[in-house]
Amino acid sequence: MTVVALAGGVGGARLCDGLQAVLPPGDLTVVVNTGDDTERHGLLVCPDHDTVLYTLAGIADPAQGWGIAGESWTVMERLGALGEETWFRLGDRDMATHIARTARLRAGARLTEVSLGLQAALGVPSRILPMSDAPVRTRVLSDDGWLEFQDYFVRLRQAPDVRAVSFDGVDAAEPTPEVLAALASAASLVICPSNPIVSVGPILAMRGLRDAIRAVRAEGVRTAAVSPIVGGKALKGPADRMLASLGHEVSAVGVARLYAGLVDVFVIDAEDAALAPAVEDLGMRALVTDTIMVDAEARARVARETLAALG
Repeated sequence: MTVVALAGGVGGARLCDGLQAVLPPGDLTVVVNTGDDTERHGLLVCPDHDTVLYTLAGIADPAQGWGIAGESWTVMERLGALGEETWFRLGDRDMATHIARTARLRAGARLTEVSLGLQAALGVPSRILPMSDAPVRTRVLSDDGWLEFQDYFVRLRQAPDVRAVSFDGVDAAEPTPEVLAALASAASLVICPSNPIVSVGPILAMRGLRDAIRAVRAEGVRTAAVSPIVGGKALKGPADRMLASLGHEVSAVGVARLYAGLVDVFVIDAEDAALAPAVEDLGMRALVTDTIMVDAEARARVARETLAALG
């Protein structure tokens, strides 16, 4: 049962970890958001890819969900002593990933090729595909003007209200051949409990991606999405505040509306069971379960129940 997952961020990485645990090796392909990518200290940093990579490799920091467990910070300390900005902290072993990625890109490799090479080096059995080889950069509009995404997310700690979102470069970006081939050969598609605006949003905004999903659904491929909003709040990150400031309902139903026409099954937490009829009014089956993935067992259970609902 080959499965394609659309993901970004810690919540997406955790469900992908569950999917990898319950599927045969090699049967999971993750299409990951690249809108969060940024350049720091001359290096290309791909936060969503690397969060998924480290999680599926079993080396992610268990407390924060991103970065590498047991990390050291010698390089950042020296950069600070040299007068460089250090608000975007990169651990020493994490830095090695960015050095290798940037060197291989400068040598002429595609981002997809580089990413697959990093996964192979860490022994990850699943494939993690950048949504595109072309650069896309998310920006958010605050009351003080436009901000690069990592300025908003890390430096300002998601404090400003978001009035609009832009995916710079998305009009020129296309899904890679690998992404399109994965969708064409998938038995199921899962949209992870990632921020629907800035994690899943850039993926779905690429030219041809929604059409590709509709095409495989027309051929019988069933799709599911897991809500990142539980009880009107995001489990992690600013998704709830973004939904509110952008005029969306801050609930599982509000997220479901963003995926209407693309999803057959929408997974909501038991706390939101009363919202199931409103979800089903959108043309989706509502699956009510415990969606809080506190440990590996819970991740596998949510993955298993989501796949079972797809038949």
